[in-house]
Amino acid sequence: MQKRTANGNGASSRGVFFNTGNGPMLQCIDIGDPTYAGIIDPDAAFWALARKDRLGDIFSGGRGGRTLQKYLRKRASFLREMERLRFGNNPTAVYFNPTERCNLNCKYCYIPEPMRRRGVEMSREKLFQALAILKKHFQATLPKGVRPQIIFHGSEPLLAREAVFAAIERYRCDFRFGVQTNGTLLDDAAVKFLTARDIGVGLSLDGASGAIAGRTRVTWNGHSVFAQAVEAVKKLRGYPNYNVICTVTRQNMHALNSLVDFLHELEVPVCMLNPVRCTEPRARGLKPADHELAPRYIEALERTYALYKKTGRKLIVANFANILLSILAPTSRRLMCDISPCGGGRCFFAVSARGGLFPCSEFIGLPEFNGGNLFKGELKKALAGEAFKKVTGRKVEDISPCARCAVRHFCGSPCPAEAYAMNGGMERPGAFCELYEEQARYALRLIASGRVGAFLWKGWDKGTQTTLMI
Repeated sequence: MQKRTANGNGASSRGVFFNTGNGPMLQCIDIGDPTYAGIIDPDAAFWALARKDRLGDIFSGGRGGRTLQKYLRKRASFLREMERLRFGNNPTAVYFNPTERCNLNCKYCYIPEPMRRRGVEMSREKLFQALAILKKHFQATLPKGVRPQIIFHGSEPLLAREAVFAAIERYRCDFRFGVQTNGTLLDDAAVKFLTARDIGVGLSLDGASGAIAGRTRVTWNGHSVFAQAVEAVKKLRGYPNYNVICTVTRQNMHALNSLVDFLHELEVPVCMLNPVRCTEPRARGLKPADHELAPRYIEALERTYALYKKTGRKLIVANFANILLSILAPTSRRLMCDISPCGGGRCFFAVSARGGLFPCSEFIGLPEFNGGNLFKGELKKALAGEAFKKVTGRKVEDISPCARCAVRHFCGSPCPAEAYAMNGGMERPGAFCELYEEQARYALRLIASGRVGAFLWKGWDKGTQTTLMI
């Protein structure tokens, strides 16, 4: 490394600090590539790929050093961009539970069993009242012309189908709507209603066979609903605005490749391979070990690439694509789980069937995170209240060992609900540290190999701009 004269306060003669505690802490990580290593400024979420045999040049006065100087001149703007992304948003979406009840008893559900068995359900009039309150709130908080999103969520929202469909019809000009369903009640009439109005639909399916899917997703009598879920997927074939969500557990992690094959054969455009959330005690018994899940997860992602090369048709794994976007274009990410503070209470919030206001649906089983009641006029109070601040104030910089991690802004130490319920506090990491780390390494390898386009939506970079070319 080139020797340089330092001035009295520890800066180099060029006025740039290197790893002294006063400037950017650049971290070099092994990404598992034979040629390239990753260099990351964690605070700014800036990254670069460097040949391993030229790493020393990065900090020298040579070409690599000049590249670093070019970045440092832009660093302040990157820090401001991350600050806006993390702390500058207002909620634009609501996860809305019109009923507490569900016709299934999935073994990992974050809604407590008594609520799903005997819970309350909103009437049509009550649902209309709730949406009127939300419409007024968003008219006051969002720019004119921006339509907020309502995702009817669960438990199983189609148990309240009449009220939900009536609400969609009445408020379709005021909100963008989505429905997350287990698919068992999605008959032809429901499909026709939803697709005719371009409503987003999310379906749940945990395996490519009844034997696997039925290990976790069952009726109250213990029967698999695999056939009904697959039939729902087939009904939506060719509809662009739907996705399939798979919850990954110890029961199905060995069969992710076969699930990818199955979904691709059904022409599913987008899926999510979501590691099981460990908020509820029963779900924790289904948690895979990170070191066992990570290689199988990466294999499944590679399988989507092999199928794309073979057929020319993509199966986007949305939650991984979001991590890839967090590296390529941080402000273009579509999901807000993989950053801190997460989106809960900041980009979205949840409304329970009783009108309870929660930072996210994951907290509905945790009464201490109930910030107030929508029907009592407490929305504004809830958004600014302590129950929400516990989530909106959760920063990765306050969590050990996350504060020292190079990929902390590509991960965000999710999920705060499971960190609180499983690990004992908001200042604790989430449940799948190693899995997120390996996804970040894999994403950087994809960038190095020039394969990122196969894992992202068409037009993913529309509206983005290059802020630094090196």
